[in-house]
This record gives sequence, structure tokens and C-alpha cells, in this order.
Amino acid sequence: MSKHGSFSGNPKTEWLVDKKGADRDMALIEEFWYLDPEGKKWIVPKGSVINGASIPRPLWSTVGSPYTDDYRRASIIHDVACNDPYVKRKDADVMFYNACLAGGCSFVQAKLLYAGVRIGAWSSASLNSDSFTKEKMLFRVPFKPSSDEQFLQSKFQEIANELTTLKEEASIAELDAVINKHVKL
Repeated sequence: MSKHGSFSGNPKTEWLVDKKGADRDMALIEEFWYLDPEGKKWIVPKGSVINGASIPRPLWSTVGSPYTDDYRRASIIHDVACNDPYVKRKDADVMFYNACLAGGCSFVQAKLLYAGVRIGAWSSASLNSDSFTKEKMLFRVPFKPSSDEQFLQSKFQEIANELTTLKEEASIAELDAVINKHVKL
């Protein structure tokens, strides 16, 4: 196991068809897990439905979209952890940061992804999430970001700029200090 934890392997999934037409959900057809650096096993049971929804849609062009890059496996574990009533969102986000590193993300990418999910937690509690629906985001002609989208993007950019000044292996407390300066979680 690496110092950032390890995964059980590659997730086995199948795409689900959504009657509403979104077709973004997947179901796990085998159990999948992540063992974090403290030895806690984060289990995603067979049959769990995931959708990579923790990164706010307005940040996809900056941070990355669901199911892409070296954080795909971390996002699966994070999705399930965020929906577990016995798991604190902050704990799920810290696990996500470590799992991103275990999955092959650089420290810079993991810091930015961590900021993205922390902003996701903040925005879901603080902003009108109705502003970020697929229909409102993709089908505006001409496309012009809403004020909430612009605000979220600018907050993320401020945080990202400051995070890149931290040392490579900055602690979670150091990352949180930067994030909390810009958004109150």
C-alpha cells in the first residue's frame, strides 16, 4: 500500500439508462473499496449507484468532469461516502484527497480537486442549486453563465491561485485554511 492508501483494483460498473434522459448514473456490479492511510476501509457495495456529482457542474471545465482522469476511482468512493448518513462530509472530502493521490493525481491536482469538492459542499448549502441543472447549464442560447455560476467559478479561481502557492505536500489544515478564507464551511 502507498502512503496515500490503495484501491481494491478497478471498479466494475455498468451504465444505467435514466428515463429522464440524463444517463450519467452507473451501478457497481462488484464491491469496490479504498483503504485510506489510517487503515479505514471505505466500501462501495455491489449495486451502489454513482454519478460523480460532487464536483459542481460550473467547475467541470476547470477542475474536471466526472469519470475522467486519475481521480475516477476516488470519485466513486466519494459519491457513496457523501450519501452515507454516518459519514461526515468533511471526512469524505479528506478521504477523497488521499484517494486522488493514491489514484495517481499530482499534489497540485489533488489540492484543486479537494477545493472543488469542498466548494461543492459549501455551494450545495449556500447557493441555489437549481442554477446548476443540466438544462440551465447546457441549453442556454447564447450561453452565458448565471451570476451563481460566475460567482462559483471566481471563488474557485481565487482558491486555486492561493493553493498553488502552498508547498507540494501541504497538510489538510493548510488547504482548509485557504479554502475557509474564501468560503465559510
